[in-house]
This record gives sequence, structure tokens and C-alpha cells, in this order.
Amino acid sequence: MSLKEEVLRLKEERNAVILSHNYQIGEIQDIADFVGDSLYLSRMAKESAAKVIVFSGVKFMAETAKILSPEKTVLLPDLAAGCSLSDSITAEQLRAWKAEHPGAAVVSYVNTSAEVKAETDFCCTSSNAVDIVRRIPASQEVLFLPDMFLGDYVRRTTGRKNMHLWTGDCFVHTRMRPETVRRQRALHPGAELIAHPECGCTTEVIPEVDRILSTDGMIRFAQETKDPQVMVATEIGILHRIRKLNPDTEFVPLAPDAICPFMKKNTLEKIRDSLRDNQYEIELSREVMDRARKSLERMIS
Repeated sequence: MSLKEEVLRLKEERNAVILSHNYQIGEIQDIADFVGDSLYLSRMAKESAAKVIVFSGVKFMAETAKILSPEKTVLLPDLAAGCSLSDSITAEQLRAWKAEHPGAAVVSYVNTSAEVKAETDFCCTSSNAVDIVRRIPASQEVLFLPDMFLGDYVRRTTGRKNMHLWTGDCFVHTRMRPETVRRQRALHPGAELIAHPECGCTTEVIPEVDRILSTDGMIRFAQETKDPQVMVATEIGILHRIRKLNPDTEFVPLAPDAICPFMKKNTLEKIRDSLRDNQYEIELSREVMDRARKSLERMIS
């Protein structure tokens, strides 16, 4: 029996669903029941009749799935699959920041721990952050965390003057700087550039970035574009999916070394072991889940 066949057999036996983030390795994406961004996957987990969720992503994503589906078993194939952006702020740090700005609305990117979400008023994704901030009364201060590049994009787009940013970043996206864009523009003249708002190039060279898109937005763009060549500024795992969706367009990574080592912790072997041995189960306190769920539900609504 091949490894793939073993995974599929165990999935059937355990009444499980396998979720894969867009940044996972190709062989995991190919075997998953659903592939997408973290919020989409958590919604699919909630809607699925499966009792066991294998979340092939990073820890905060598996936590989000557990918060939205507390009655289900949520497994993370590798506990070392963390996130530098999520780790850039703790609940204790957020409480201290809130104390400095009493009455401010806290908007947390979904790339945060369950404990931080529990201290948050509104969660957001890169695709709806602008809309959520616009819904907050103009007179109310906003604390936006943890990604400073996404926050800067939201602040400029909304024109918000009373919005404070946490100085966190994704070390993979922040390395894509203006000089990276200029170098690749010279190599690929005429190619459209789409960039995730976490990228370090989105702040200083907005005129040179054709579209700022969430991962989900990139998927939709890839399905629709007729351009012969497109440069993509995000983690290169997404290329596997968009190349399958549109083989007629050449998708070129802005930075070929934009590889998240945490996303690549998961393997088919670890998914097999997770299903077989029930490792590693995500466990959160009822209090944290109940408080964090409120910020996620506000985001969804």
C-alpha cells in the first residue's frame, strides 16, 4: 500500500477531513479535501460532517478551526509548525497595549494565537481588513496587529489617522523589498505583479505593484487572467495551485526563496502518523475559545 493510499484509508476509518493551506507542499495539496486560506479552511472544517480535522498548516490555523468547531478533534501534524508573525505578540503584550489606549478597538489579523484573539474585538483577514476598519466609528482609535505592512496598507487605504500599528511582520514576506521588485522587473518586463499585503514591497513601491491581493484574491485572479506572464509576491507554495488552475499563464515568483519553513514542516508521513496516532491534538480552554470565538464571529458577520 502506498503512503497516499494509507492516508486515504486512515481518513476514511476515522471519519476525518484533511485541510491544506495554499502554502503547503504540492503532494499535500493534491490529497487534501479542501485547499485555501486559513479562514476558508476553518469554515470548511465547521461545515464538514467529519469528526476529525487534520489541519495541514500552522498552529494558529488549527487553533482557529478548534475555536469554530470545539466539539471536533483537531489535529496538527507537526507541533513545530508555528508562525513568526503570530509569535510577534502575546496576550500579555496586547493587554498592556490596550491599557495605553483605553477605549480603542482592537483589530487582530487572523494570524494570531487563540489567546490574542480572546483579547480582540475584531479579527480580520487580508481580504476584509479594510472593510472591518471602515466599520469602526471614525472617532474611535484602532489598534491593529500584528502585521505592520498589512496595517500600513489598511491605514493608507482607509485614510485612518487614529490607527496604531504593532511592529510585527512575517519574515518570509518582509524580505520582498523594493529592490527585489526592481531586480525582477528588469528580468520580466511587462509582467503584471500581484503582491500579498504582508510583503515589504507594498509600502514603498505601490506604483510598481499592480495588484495587492490576499491569497484567496490571488487564486481568483489566477483563474481569470489571460496575461502571458505574472509575477507573484508571496510564499511560493501558492504557485502549485495557481499553475494547475491556469496552465496557460506563466506564474513567476518574485522571490524564489520565499519559503516558509514552518509551512513546510508538514509531510504526508506526518499526516499519516497524525491520523494513525491522534497526534497532535489541539486543546484550548473553554474560556479562551468562547472569548476568541466572538472576535471571529464578528469578522465573519
